[in-house]
Amino acid sequence: MLGRTSGGHDGPSYAVAVADPTGAAHGEDGAARGEVRAGQGGEARAGQGGEARAGRGALAVLADEIAACRACPRLVAHREAVAAARRAAFADQVYWGRPVPGFGDPAATIVLVGLAPAAHGANRTGRMFTGDRSGDWLYAALWRAGLASQPSSVAAGDGLALAGAYVTAVVRCAPPANRPTPQERDRCVPFLRRELALLDRARVVVALGGFAYQAVAVELGVRPRPRFGHGVEAPAPGGKVVVCSYHPSQQNTFTGRLTEPMLDAVLARAIELARGRRP
Repeated sequence: MLGRTSGGHDGPSYAVAVADPTGAAHGEDGAARGEVRAGQGGEARAGQGGEARAGRGALAVLADEIAACRACPRLVAHREAVAAARRAAFADQVYWGRPVPGFGDPAATIVLVGLAPAAHGANRTGRMFTGDRSGDWLYAALWRAGLASQPSSVAAGDGLALAGAYVTAVVRCAPPANRPTPQERDRCVPFLRRELALLDRARVVVALGGFAYQAVAVELGVRPRPRFGHGVEAPAPGGKVVVCSYHPSQQNTFTGRLTEPMLDAVLARAIELARGRRP
């Protein structure tokens, strides 16, 4: 957990790991000093710095592979066209315009999986759920849950750090109309599979939307598979649990289908499950 302390008149203080667009963590993140923060998903244990460094290194290698991928011609053309044209509000910015790796704590006990990067969000900033309204909702909720160092996520290198949580997606390129094809999904899923394998302390996967739930359920071998719904829980082999949430899209948040208390409740439950607490 990124503990918010009563740092006098200076406000909350954190141990912060600054992430670059490839998702590799740097700086004084505790794990590099051999003091792994397990977030709210488990007890912090000393002497695991070597494991955390190894996990961070393997994720960085994977991030480089993801960022270099050009396997789907339609997605490559779309992400690069968006990056070249830019939105007027971001005309002075250089878009990332490549596949987006995951972001967060290599020792995460909770993994959050979305659909794909937003065209003018992560496709612009290079960090998952960063620079768009969905990210505003998600990271604010993670901050309220004690899993993020700050409630906003506007750009890679803005000081945001996650502890006990990792954010990723099924598809890594921004798709036209936010709708990847089944073939594009299937080409991209091996990246998610490898990520989940490297995040070997993860106990809970939060599926943000039905698309993510379907992919995660297949990858984790969920059988039988409950029907998707907000708050639905699906146990997976190996002791993992998938927790479903409506996606924090503008369509869902503007209409009230997803509210802040609803998202907070899902994260609170994920934290409980990560700690090993079940009904």
